[in-house]
Amino acid sequence: MQNIPRDIASGLVASQKEDSLLNTYRLLENIEEDGLYTEDGTVDYLGNAANRRTTGNWKACSYILGTEFSEKLAYGGMSSNLVLYLKNHLNEHSVTASKNIANWSGTCYAMPLIGAFLADRYLGRYGMIATFSIIYAMGMLLLTLSASVPGLKPICNDRDVCYATNAQTAVFFIALYLVAIGTGGIKPCVSSFAADQFDDTHEIEKKQKASMFNWFYFLVSFASLIAHSVLVWIQVNVGWGIGYGIATGAMIIAVIWFFSGTTLYRNQRPGSSPLTRLCRVIVASLKKRNLQVPSDESGLYKNVDAETTTTRSRKLDHTESLSFFDKAAVELESDHTEGSINTWSLCTVTEVEELKALIRLLPLWATGIIFSTMYVQTGIFFVLQGSSMDTRVGKSSFEFPPASIGIFDSISWILEFLRLELVRRHNYYELDHVPMSIFWQIPQYFIMGCAEVFSQIGQMEFFYDQAPDSMRSIGAALSLSTTALGCYMSSFLVTVVTMYSTRNGNVGWITDNLNYGHLHYFFGLLAILGTINLGVFILASRWFTYKRSVKALD
Repeated sequence: MQNIPRDIASGLVASQKEDSLLNTYRLLENIEEDGLYTEDGTVDYLGNAANRRTTGNWKACSYILGTEFSEKLAYGGMSSNLVLYLKNHLNEHSVTASKNIANWSGTCYAMPLIGAFLADRYLGRYGMIATFSIIYAMGMLLLTLSASVPGLKPICNDRDVCYATNAQTAVFFIALYLVAIGTGGIKPCVSSFAADQFDDTHEIEKKQKASMFNWFYFLVSFASLIAHSVLVWIQVNVGWGIGYGIATGAMIIAVIWFFSGTTLYRNQRPGSSPLTRLCRVIVASLKKRNLQVPSDESGLYKNVDAETTTTRSRKLDHTESLSFFDKAAVELESDHTEGSINTWSLCTVTEVEELKALIRLLPLWATGIIFSTMYVQTGIFFVLQGSSMDTRVGKSSFEFPPASIGIFDSISWILEFLRLELVRRHNYYELDHVPMSIFWQIPQYFIMGCAEVFSQIGQMEFFYDQAPDSMRSIGAALSLSTTALGCYMSSFLVTVVTMYSTRNGNVGWITDNLNYGHLHYFFGLLAILGTINLGVFILASRWFTYKRSVKALD
């Protein structure tokens, strides 16, 4: 700059410094901008990349958790005392009522498999919750009307003996199964949608997500506590219509609260059908069943086809187990036709690993069925057992509703043995309430409650984490489906036990008057099955291989 005038030179230096500072500022701004948006593929309600500051995290999760609290309050208030309503107001026998409850509960937990498919493929988790929560509320409203409106509710005489016409019974069950359809869209999506509000690629948010599952189950348990205590007491002592009406109000609040958080939610875009991708891998593996899998995994097809993966879902690293399905990723010239790939002959490593991940889950998933078969008895035979015991608190006139003992959520067969021994010793067969306090049921409810807490929180997080990104609704639905199959298993066992135990004119294990039956035999059978199931679980957990994610796909 020696030939340039001093003032001009000074200006150039200042300009260069200014440009340098501006470039530095832009660099910092770009760095900050890079961290401003989530990196897990989530978008906001307008379809734009989700802003980390204005969407998701706890502020959005509070709306989802609040919705789940209200929904669980509605479900618990409606289902916890249902067996007594069927028996005392629809005049059903114990076996019939227990099977109807088990079948309906099974449907409630089976429908999420359909809901998960619709969420992952078409509507997304937000769309499923929004749509089916309205159906859920409609079912609750019809249920309330069936228990409160003259002409729809059963007719009871002065001795509290009730009778329902076929039409009244039909309306009641239509309402129940509308609720079952509603749960199909909510149950597989709520926990996954809450987890979507935290970015797995962000260390702080990843830790917060683990905490979210604990809060999720805490609120579910708290709602269940209120339902089993307050709502059940209202149903028995004030009126079924009012009790169901409060539950319906809770569901309506859930719908309104959920929609209130719309602008804050992070949403995963629905992708191609995950079930179709699984089928493609199976078909391609069978087509190439005679091929040898390359010893080096670099020989497997890893290119990513945007048509076959969910946007920005993470790749899955190759694993050695279940190597038969690796054949689907062996590339042949015949896999290419007219410049495109035949996706029913050639699949990516990630698609193969998605199938492997689900297959690995199946043994652990299966062990949840027997557990659910045992746990479902807390809402059926535990309640019937409690209804045949002394429900008074001390010597006061206050009676503790049998379903409310569920707040203490097995050694139930031991208690039933002792209760029947008391019946035989004092010839209490014709008594509706044996002089044995209902609070003797607390230990069995407490043990089952502890078992549920330890199993359900871990299972919920485990299935969400180990399911592929594009199938997390299905992962949640698989977790719920163990309850569905457990309910159906309970109904099946009741049918088989009744057929076996009533041969040759015997009264059977399960009777309308439990004083004549042998319910403890049924509980003993469940205890044996549970012990065997524990051994299977230990073996399956030792065999399990965790999935390994590589990175997000652009």
